[in-house]
Amino acid sequence: MTTMRARQIPRAVAFWIVATAFFVLMSGAAAPSPLYSVYQEQWGFSSITLTVIFAVYVVALLTSLLTVGALSDHIGRKPVLAASLVTLAVAMVVFVLADSVPWLIAARILQGLATGAATGAFTATVIDLQPDESRGPLLNSIAPTAGLATGALGSGLLVQFAPAPMTLVYVVLAIAYLAFAALIAAMPEPTPADGFASRAHLFAALRPKVSVPPAIRRTFTTIVPCLIASWSLGGLYLSLSPSITASVFDVRNHVIGGAEIFTLFGAGAFGAYVARNTAPRIVMVGGSVTLAAGVGITVTSLLVESIAVFFVGAAVSGFGFGTAFLGAMKTLGALTLPHERGQVFATVFAVSYTAFSVPAVIAGFAIGSAGLLTTAEVYSAAVIAFALLAALAFTLLARREAQALAREECLAAA
Repeated sequence: MTTMRARQIPRAVAFWIVATAFFVLMSGAAAPSPLYSVYQEQWGFSSITLTVIFAVYVVALLTSLLTVGALSDHIGRKPVLAASLVTLAVAMVVFVLADSVPWLIAARILQGLATGAATGAFTATVIDLQPDESRGPLLNSIAPTAGLATGALGSGLLVQFAPAPMTLVYVVLAIAYLAFAALIAAMPEPTPADGFASRAHLFAALRPKVSVPPAIRRTFTTIVPCLIASWSLGGLYLSLSPSITASVFDVRNHVIGGAEIFTLFGAGAFGAYVARNTAPRIVMVGGSVTLAAGVGITVTSLLVESIAVFFVGAAVSGFGFGTAFLGAMKTLGALTLPHERGQVFATVFAVSYTAFSVPAVIAGFAIGSAGLLTTAEVYSAAVIAFALLAALAFTLLARREAQALAREECLAAA
C-alpha cells in the first residue's frame, strides 16, 4: 500500500509539495509576532517577558537544529519532515489552549524544536528533488522570506479584523501542517538513507555541532557575514518594528505592523526571484550593498519620524536581503554533495537563526536602559557593517580565485 501511494506522487510534484510545506513552516514561525501585543494587553506582562518568550523559542530551535538538524542524512528526509510537521501541529494546539505565559512559552518551545529539526531537512530535500540546479536554491531562498512575510501579514489581518484571532490562525496552521505531513509520508524517499553503523555513531550524529566539509570551509566562512547581515535584519524587524510603529510613528494598527514585516520579507522573495539567473557572486555582493543602503534609509526614517520612509527602507533592504541570501544558497548548493546537505544547511540556518535571534534578544534587554531609538540605531549600524563586510569579503574571494585561475592557465600554456 505504501509503495502504491509513493508511486502516485512523482518527484516533480513532490518537489513542489516540499517547497510549499517549507513556506508554510516559515509562515507559522512569524504568525505569533502580531499577536504578542494582544497577549501583552490581556495578560499584562512586561517587555522583558516578551523577550524571554522570544528567547526560549530561539534556544529550542538552535538546540534542535544543532542536534537533529542533520538526522535526515542518516534516517531519510521523510521521517524527519513528517514528524516535525506533526509536532508543529501539536504546538499550534498548545497555542490555542494557552491562557498564561507558561503555556505560551511551552508552545514556543515545541514550535522551536520542530522548526529546528525540519529546517535543514526541508532545505536538503528541496535540493534533492530539484528539476534543475537553479530551481532548488531559488525556492530555498524564497520559501523562508515569503513564508515569514505571509505569516506576519496574514496574522496581522486576522488580529485586526477576524473573530477569535488568538485561535483562528493556529487552527489554520495546524490543519495545514497535518495535511503536508500526510502528503510527505506518501511521497517517495528523495535520497537513500545510510543509517547508523553503531550506537556510538548515532550518539556522535546527535552531538551538537556546527560543521561544514573542509572542501567548502573557506567559501562558507566568506558567506557568514552575508548570513549575519541578512538574518539580523529580519530579527530587527520582527523584534523592534511593532514597538517602533507605536512609539516613533504613533501607529497602533496591527495590519500596519504586519505590513512592515511583509514588506521586508516580501521584497526579499521578489529580489530572489528577480536575481534567479544572475551569477551568485554578483547577486551576493550587490545584495549586501543594497541591504546596507536600505538599512540606512530605515535609520533616516527614525530620525525624520516618517513611516512612509520606513516602508521604503524595508523594501530596499528586503530586496537586498533576498538577493544576498539567494547568492549564498546558490553558492553552497552547487558545492555540497548529497550526503552532506543536511549537515551543511543545518549549519547555514544555525548561523542564520543565531543572527536572527541573539541580537534581537540583546536589543530587547537594551531598550530598558538605552531607549528604543538608540537601540534601533546601534542595531542598524551593526547590520550595515556586516553587510559591507560581506560585500568586501566575497569581492576579495572572487579576485583571489580569478588570480589563481589565471596562474593555472599561464602554467598550462607554458
